[in-house]
Amino acid sequence: MFSPGDLLQGPRGRRMLLGLAAILDEDVGRLVFDLAYELDPGKGTTVVRLTFVSEGEPGPEPPAPTVGDAVRALAAVDPTHATSADIDAALAASVDDARYWQPPSGSDVLAALPEVIDAVRPIATFVAQHPPDWWVGERRVEQWAIEWRDPGDPAPIDIDPAMALRKWSDDTDAREEWSRREAIDHPDIAWSGDWWSTPNGLLATTGATDAAQPVGLRCVEDPPGWEAATAIPVRGAGRTYEIRTAEDWAALCRRFPREVTASRRHDWFRATGRDGRWLIPDWQRVATEWDAVHLTVGGYLNAATRTIHVDDEWGSVIGGWGPDVTFWLTEKVRQWEGRVEWRRHDEGWMRVGGW
Repeated sequence: MFSPGDLLQGPRGRRMLLGLAAILDEDVGRLVFDLAYELDPGKGTTVVRLTFVSEGEPGPEPPAPTVGDAVRALAAVDPTHATSADIDAALAASVDDARYWQPPSGSDVLAALPEVIDAVRPIATFVAQHPPDWWVGERRVEQWAIEWRDPGDPAPIDIDPAMALRKWSDDTDAREEWSRREAIDHPDIAWSGDWWSTPNGLLATTGATDAAQPVGLRCVEDPPGWEAATAIPVRGAGRTYEIRTAEDWAALCRRFPREVTASRRHDWFRATGRDGRWLIPDWQRVATEWDAVHLTVGGYLNAATRTIHVDDEWGSVIGGWGPDVTFWLTEKVRQWEGRVEWRRHDEGWMRVGGW
């Protein structure tokens, strides 16, 4: 379980609460949209707003809303009308807004203001007391792997974690060495390297929502806009390390440290404002004790896209790892029959067939 404080402490949790308020009240949605644009560090450059006007000379623009306007509107939102579908939609919007390679978005900036945090506290209390069922609990046995490719391709999923971990380790070493040699030694220079902390190349799976939709279809960080996917059922067993809080991640970093300062310094400085030394877990060594690592929904909302304190010298970031995602470090996972095809429509992902 998680508390209202867990949601209010994490950038993704705060952004989820702000998004839920916007879903519940259209006026709040307009205020949040306008203020997020005004507060976005890329306003007018990387982020622009289009305005449609009728024929003739455009009239004067209405006055920009103030944070005080938003706070008053947010405080008036009644969260008791929120459904599980509303909460899931707000979660998906928060995941979509996550960024590790540039400063926080205007929505994240707005959600982090102390007066806004106070205004959404009743919403946090409601969500913590009435989360969707799938948000609660540890990694489930039945999981789904998502293949972002032609749904008609019946190829089996590739499961060779030992080889994938060796490649991940070699690539991490190579990127650190290259970054130490080539990167400009100043954190705010426009230099980008690796921003993720996941063991790339391993099988990643999720459970399903209360609406029986694989979580990995909708909750994807930095999505490239896929239109079709195949959900492959898998079942897993073995020892699973559960990440429920930022401290769970920090403990993993302390036990299995892998320095990534050179390759992450610039991106994570922009994302968090911290300039220091960075660690991630050494996934090859983690695999000697654990078969899988599962990031709970609460852990994601509390810990993702912020500095995680490891000790007085080291920090870490959970980057590129969605809510309820399990990475499989060993072969304790098996594919099952029953693939399902999904396609994106205006109303979201829709099931179109199964095998």
